[in-house]
Amino acid sequence: MSETPNPLLHTAVSLAASDVPVLPLRRGKVPFGNCPSCTGNACGGRPNMKTPGSCQCPDVCHAWAAATTDTAVLTSPAWEAAWRQAVAVAYHPGGAGLTVVDLDNADAITWARTTLPATLTVPTTRGEHWIYRGVMRSVNAVRAGVDIKSRMAYARWLGRGIGAATALPDAVRALAVKDPAAPRGASQGLTVPLRGHEGECRHRTPVFLERGISMAEQRIMGARSAVHATVYRTFLAVLSTHGRCGCLTDAHVNRLFTAAQAKGETVRHCTDAWTNALTTLGLRRV
Repeated sequence: MSETPNPLLHTAVSLAASDVPVLPLRRGKVPFGNCPSCTGNACGGRPNMKTPGSCQCPDVCHAWAAATTDTAVLTSPAWEAAWRQAVAVAYHPGGAGLTVVDLDNADAITWARTTLPATLTVPTTRGEHWIYRGVMRSVNAVRAGVDIKSRMAYARWLGRGIGAATALPDAVRALAVKDPAAPRGASQGLTVPLRGHEGECRHRTPVFLERGISMAEQRIMGARSAVHATVYRTFLAVLSTHGRCGCLTDAHVNRLFTAAQAKGETVRHCTDAWTNALTTLGLRRV
């Protein structure tokens, strides 16, 4: 690393020493994209993810899954350029044993104060992060202005906050399984397997589905322009083929979301595209 102190790297190393997995965010406050060697999942897997394959890439690849507590990795030459370009530090809440309730506006904060138990609170640009001890799946737009970030997600590090983190309450867990009234385009959850739809299963072997998901990842990662449109069309194609027989799992959906985020899409954009595809095909639960 350069001899010039990097305040973001200093923060990242300090967090890593407290067993908080961290990663740099680039302009737009999004993760760095995959390197050429890992494009289209050519590397065979992603670091820190419990999926088949093993990636030895030393670069800041694979979106949230690049988060690490390894100081040697954080300060390595392979990450030096990323820290020079970084605009913020992010962390993987699930990897730190935490869940972040992201409150995006004043109305969401008012709702939380009257509904959820008090906990560690961190001010954000537009609202607050309420941080609880415990891990759950990440779900976007569980209600207006409220996202849940825990497993397979990242949150910006915005300081230590006020108060102490309390145990993850059932009221937050319930948000991930309920179907609350939500604005158009909000998702019931970004990792809900599609089951219970009629239709004969076409996937006689796992190879058929795996090939389809891999091709979808490659299509997203190969997009050089119109990324939003490419992500939506890819989601639509996957759901039209695999969405009615119950073969899609959480892992498959998150692979698609990870590929999209590696191209610069936000979790919100991914969720909206997935929900719109479900609605177009008549698969969205009501």
